[in-house]
Amino acid sequence: MAALGARGGLWWRLAPGGLVGLGLPPRRYRYKEKWAETASKIPATRLALQNFDMNYSVQFGSLWSSIRISLLSEQKYGALVNNFSDADRISQDLELLNAVDFVYESQKAAQQVQCDSPVEQERSEETAPPEIHSEQTPSLLSTAISPNIKCYTFSKGDISRFPPARPDVLGTLGYYLLDAASLLPVLALNVQPGDLVLDLCAAPGGKTLALLQTGCCRQLAANDISASRSKRLRSVLRSYVPTEISANVRITSCDGRNWGEVERDTYNRVLVDVPCTTDRHSVMEEDNNIFSRMRLKERQMLPMLQMQLLL
Repeated sequence: MAALGARGGLWWRLAPGGLVGLGLPPRRYRYKEKWAETASKIPATRLALQNFDMNYSVQFGSLWSSIRISLLSEQKYGALVNNFSDADRISQDLELLNAVDFVYESQKAAQQVQCDSPVEQERSEETAPPEIHSEQTPSLLSTAISPNIKCYTFSKGDISRFPPARPDVLGTLGYYLLDAASLLPVLALNVQPGDLVLDLCAAPGGKTLALLQTGCCRQLAANDISASRSKRLRSVLRSYVPTEISANVRITSCDGRNWGEVERDTYNRVLVDVPCTTDRHSVMEEDNNIFSRMRLKERQMLPMLQMQLLL
């Protein structure tokens, strides 16, 4: 009830029930309507797609529409054959599923294009001795990529999935499922026998495992700043690589930006898979999405982090 105060102002004497008795909500339920209206939340997946539409449509032009469809489609995995298991049997089993080794098929297609090119034919005839010309042509491309890597994928339009890999009699798994595109940096690294190799951002371990498949690494260092992700890397090596091989892989959890202060000019090959926006995950999953509001600052600093790791 209201009463007149000593100076003419109104003051309130609350009856039991407080402001509720006067038809007003309790303080804990009150909110500022303007704030509530302006705090609308856009899902991180939609924000990511808007960002990609704005940037990639400029970068890729007319190709972006088909890339966009692929990005929004369910991920297809490749099966990296484990040479530390029974590789021949595994390859045969995968071929029975109508999967093909995309590394071999890509090499074969590139060699065919290379052989059919009039410029390459003329150049080869001018520079190669006649007695070795016919033998050298098929191997021109094979020396340009890391060897001994086999990865099976299903053909375009085939949405089949690989079954989980089974362990052999020694407990070693036969193949590792990964995004086949993640093998491209490993292939391009062109690891050669006796190379000292550093995988600077190694976890969760697919690329490190692929490097070991080459059989060329005299020494392999695998680093990841995250201790939990490094634990996952160790688990992958235990499942796919014999102990005597994995024991020679040096696993560290250092900040890759400071690696030059630890070891400089040590390695013949360095693989740096820098942190990125993980585009498919960003448009498909809300969980741990880098486009979420909580990770805004991290996303804004990502280009700087990438540059620091690469330089």
